[in-house]
Amino acid sequence: MGVLQAFKMGISGVLGNKMRSLLTMLGVIIGVASVIVLVSLAAGATKGVTDRLQSMGSNLLTVNIRGRGNQGTLSLDDINKWADMEEILYIAPVVNGSALIKAGTETMQVTVEGSTAAYHEIGNLKVETGRGLCVLDDDSREHVAVIGSEVATELFGSALPVGESLRVFGLEYSIVGVLESQGSSIGGSSDTRILIPFSTAQRALQSTGIRQVNIQARDAAAVDTVMETLETDLFMKYQNTDYYNIFNQSQLLETVTEATAMLSAMIGGIAGISLLVGGIGIMNIMLVSVTERTREIGVRKAIGAKKMDILTQFMIEAVVISATGGLIGVAGGIGLSMAVEQLFESLTTAISMPVIGIAFGFSLVVGIVFGVYPAWRASSLNPIEALRM
Repeated sequence: MGVLQAFKMGISGVLGNKMRSLLTMLGVIIGVASVIVLVSLAAGATKGVTDRLQSMGSNLLTVNIRGRGNQGTLSLDDINKWADMEEILYIAPVVNGSALIKAGTETMQVTVEGSTAAYHEIGNLKVETGRGLCVLDDDSREHVAVIGSEVATELFGSALPVGESLRVFGLEYSIVGVLESQGSSIGGSSDTRILIPFSTAQRALQSTGIRQVNIQARDAAAVDTVMETLETDLFMKYQNTDYYNIFNQSQLLETVTEATAMLSAMIGGIAGISLLVGGIGIMNIMLVSVTERTREIGVRKAIGAKKMDILTQFMIEAVVISATGGLIGVAGGIGLSMAVEQLFESLTTAISMPVIGIAFGFSLVVGIVFGVYPAWRASSLNPIEALRM
């Protein structure tokens, strides 16, 4: 019997019991679709974080001080000394805290960040309306604030907030600008924060020392030189590497990429378990099919069908079920991924063709692996005993 004839007989076997075949496919459909949807969600989250980090550049450094008391902090003299380095383009001390802010009758819990004008350049922060922080704001300890887009919407609705005021730490601040939306990341939303001048924030948060400094080197090639200088200065100051940490943006990007890749693999593996369950379902139904069609197998063998012919027919039936389920699952997974992105603005998906190929290929493997035993059992039936059934 030729392959084409065996394929036709395999298809007819599947179509002979449509409802049972569809229910058998269901496990494969759910497995393939869930793999595509979950991995695309993980990939979308990863892409959002990495795109943001890459947009900020690979020449960024963050110095964090972990010492205790004022002796464990940096001073403005330390910052100014680093600012004189030719390899440093921008440097900005940062102080932050959490506060309940109020505008009229509306209140909101936000992150308050105090820094200088250079903070906008280092963080690639763009102002949608109004202006950002300037040097004069910090020198004069002005009570001005640049607010995130979500803060603007929450407190002022559709009204223009620039020129309005809000209360932070019990003091009134004038809103001079609204930041463009940056969306959410692993650490939370970047749009629920307000920026105030560094000198003003130090007084409001009662933080005289500096524990965080953001630095932008002139280019990626200058990063190593800047890191060596910072390491030397900080070790001379503290004599203990546990007191400080210098974080490279490129290191962060690598860490995030590795972590999210592992997470995607774990999510895909968990979703792939349902494909194995679907494979067990295929084997179960094929075994039932062999039992039901024992006499048919006996007749075919009696008129000359070989063992390989019977094996091929039942293997084709198993593969057709898994392949059809895989194709439906692929279509469903792509459709669900697109629907999730449309329904939930905070979620983004990144559909990957390699993932689709792997999911569909795995569904075929499942059909082959779990179809082997039923097909072998069917081909091994004794024709005489089969005809007695």
